[in-house]
Amino acid sequence: MYLTWFDNNSWLLEISNQKILIDPWLVDVLTFGNLDWFFKGSRIQERPIPENINLILLSQGLEDHTHQPTLKQLNRNIPVVASPNAAKVVQGLGYTSITSLAHGESFTLNNLIEIKAFPGSLVGPTLVENSYFLKELETGFTLYYEPHGNHSPQLKQLAPVDVIITPIIDVVLPLVGSIIKGSSSALEVAKWLEPQVMLPSANAKETTYEGLLSKILKTEGNIADFRLLLEKHNLPTQVLDPNPGDRVELQLKKRILAN
Repeated sequence: MYLTWFDNNSWLLEISNQKILIDPWLVDVLTFGNLDWFFKGSRIQERPIPENINLILLSQGLEDHTHQPTLKQLNRNIPVVASPNAAKVVQGLGYTSITSLAHGESFTLNNLIEIKAFPGSLVGPTLVENSYFLKELETGFTLYYEPHGNHSPQLKQLAPVDVIITPIIDVVLPLVGSIIKGSSSALEVAKWLEPQVMLPSANAKETTYEGLLSKILKTEGNIADFRLLLEKHNLPTQVLDPNPGDRVELQLKKRILAN
């Protein structure tokens, strides 16, 4: 299993000789509703569009997960698995093979990888977007992805899970609280799922932010402190901190499960 982080919430997962592009923002700027004055994210460098993508996996319909300038540069014939909200966006862009997954529904990619949707991020007062559980059918290796740190108790049925991609650092809006849940939420899901490896998402090493919202958002916590937190709770999980663009091979061990 290989993972490449493209900064923010954008990942490339290589598993069973399949390439799955997750929530890609690779080119151009990021805004919400084209309101530059409110929020604008700019990449220090654009990332080339990966070749030979087998699937695009979208967790949310918001622009930082379903980034239209990036999706417009990808081949519209690449299959897409998406939350219902994200599915509407790619349908409007002319994608030809779209599977919308409600919570609890599954999709199997080329008889090699099972993808199941679980409740994820709360967007607005009522909309709950998707998190995803992926299983490599040949080896049984598993991965869980949730980009805002909202973890459903339903996940406990999946334990143990080998790899978790989720925020480890909190992003806090004054008077509101954490809009991206990091440390405490990541610790909770680590206790539930006992992962071999965790990787931080929703972080930024090659992105600059402008606008009103960026001036009032605060970040809390760091990866070193989270590693100590895991150690304090006797969790042997390895926390990786890749740089954008690094292709990381995950050295996973087969688990011996009790009957």
